[in-house]
This record gives sequence, structure tokens and C-alpha cells, in this order.
Amino acid sequence: METETLHAILRLQNATTIGPILAKKLIAATGDVSQIFKEKPQTLEKIHGIGSTAIRHIFASKNGKNADKELRHIQETNCNYTYFLDNSFPANLAHCVDGPLLLFSKGSVNFSNPRILSIVGTRSMTPYGNHFCNQFIEALAPYNPIIVSGFAYGIDITAHKAAMKHGLQTVAILAHGLETMYPKAHQKYSNQMQENGGFLTEFWHDETPFRTNFLQRNRIVAGISKATVVIESAVKGGSLVTADIANSYNRDVFALPGKSTDRFSKGCNRLIQTNQAHLLDSASDIVKMLNWDLTETPKKPMQQQLFVSFTPEEQQVYNTLLAQGTLSLDALSKTCKMPTYKMAPLLLQLELKGVLQPLPGKQFKPL
Repeated sequence: METETLHAILRLQNATTIGPILAKKLIAATGDVSQIFKEKPQTLEKIHGIGSTAIRHIFASKNGKNADKELRHIQETNCNYTYFLDNSFPANLAHCVDGPLLLFSKGSVNFSNPRILSIVGTRSMTPYGNHFCNQFIEALAPYNPIIVSGFAYGIDITAHKAAMKHGLQTVAILAHGLETMYPKAHQKYSNQMQENGGFLTEFWHDETPFRTNFLQRNRIVAGISKATVVIESAVKGGSLVTADIANSYNRDVFALPGKSTDRFSKGCNRLIQTNQAHLLDSASDIVKMLNWDLTETPKKPMQQQLFVSFTPEEQQVYNTLLAQGTLSLDALSKTCKMPTYKMAPLLLQLELKGVLQPLPGKQFKPL
């Protein structure tokens, strides 16, 4: 991206009272974000919904100065970023009218996999929620979804840890800049998170975790995936806000039911009772509702696969299986010197090509 374009995006993003909806309207009307700052204010005021107050905030000199500082930081640190019109921008989020203009990332975030699932819930997780979350993600592991959450205490960090345990890519959506780690107690997971996915935020590098930022963050959690799963929530809380936003985006919402007397099941029960969420009983509910079921894929005999085409990485994995027989995901990753988050999608492709069979315990057998 050209420096002028990035600077214009940052300048627009920093303008007071200009949210993503108005910003995108301006970009669409002028044809390019850089063009906004080349137009006369009187011309921009003619755009429907853009008033003189908004224009005054857009051209405020402090926005340009702040954009200068953030641009220098991005260039000096080689920070990864993606614009909402870029191909690398998460596709689901790009369709949200109030989605962010710009996202910053750290780690190995890759949203090319369409199976993205957001998991949210209370910070005051119970043993019931903890057990379900771990078992749920383990059961989903063969389908190789990307697990998205908010890196908070309770259900969030449990979901991230379970995803990493089973070799899945996991992404934490932050309510602050990438230079901050909140909560600090989760700093110990930072490196592993970056190896298995990473961190994503719309906030500038030095932004601190203000309370309002968490509500703003929740729309990204809801919009980035095809479905949101709520595992334990009281009658009020950020998880229910995320579920409400997901419904407004016409996305599927699932909630884990619990006893009517359990405080942290009341929110989930109400979502189900008011038809704002599907009742979630097991991972198979997700697989069926989102059409992830791979059991319909025919397993072709090896004789019919003589001319199947492989990428170099797929060939390496398949040759390893042929040479050593049945291996676990971890053993394959170690032998092929490849991280598990890269290995898992390769195994899925080989399964779809009918040349390997997944077995219980994350074992894989060549056919």
C-alpha cells in the first residue's frame, strides 16, 4: 500500500465522530480514501449524511499529526495491517457495514480458511463451562476451524488454549493496541498464540484497554465468523452483546444451555428461550448447521488416485505417512518440521483427495 493511502486511512480513522459507516460512505463517494483530503469541504458536504460538523472533524489538523506518528510506528516496526478493501481482509468482516477500516495483526494470522468460529462466554467460568469448551473444541478439531475469541479470562482463554492444544489456528481480537497485553497474566501465552494464529485489533499501537473499547471490539468478534458460540453467561454481559451483534449481521448464534438455577447459564438459556440462539448440545450441531460434515466425502480407492495432484507440502506429508505408517498430528508436524496449524489444513486436503484416513486421537493413516 502506498504511504499516501495509508496516511489517509489513519487520518480518517482518527477523525472524531467519523465512524466506519460514514468513513466508507466518503470513500465510496470520492472513489479513493486519499481523494477525500483533496476535495473541497463544500464538495464533501453535499454527500448525503455528511454534515459540516463531520467535515470539520475530518480536516482537523490534529488528525494529520496523529496519523504521522502512527504511520512512523507502522513503518519502523514493520507492523502487519490490512485495509477493508484488500483481499487479505477477513471476508466475513468486510461485509459488515460498520466493520473497521483497518486491522493490525501480530503473529501468523491467516483467514483463507472459511471455517471460522467465534467462542465467547463469562470470565467467571464454571467447571461445567470449562469441560464443555475443551470437549467441544476437541470434537471440532478434525474440521480444522479457526477459533476466534477475546483473550479474556474464563471461556475466552480456555477456547484459545484448547485450540492450540489440538493444532488449530486461533485468533484473539483485542480491545487495545498491539503494544499492550491485557490481561497481563496472559502474557505467557503470547508466543504460542502467535505461532498458532495471533492477535488482531483495529486500535492504534499505544491504545489502552478502555471499557468502551471492549464493546467496540465485540462487533469484530461477531462479524469475523460465520457463527458465534456462547458458553456460559449471566443475564447481562459482553457475551450477550456479541450474540446480539452477530444476530444483527444475520449470523448463526449457538448457546450452551444449563440449569435454570445456575447464574452463568441464565444468559444462555434466555438466548435460547427468545429464539436468539440455537441450542448447542454438542459439536455435531455446529457441523450440521454450518455444513461442515465431511462424512459425505467419498473415500476413493487408491487405484483411482494414481494421478491425483499434490502441492509440494502435501506431497511431503503424504510421503512421510507412506514411509512411516499411521502417525499423530504432533508426530507429523515434528517429522515434517512444520507447525501444526499449517499441518492440519494439509491433512484435511489429503483426506478430501481420498489418500488418507483420520483416526481417533488425531492419528492419520495413509490409504
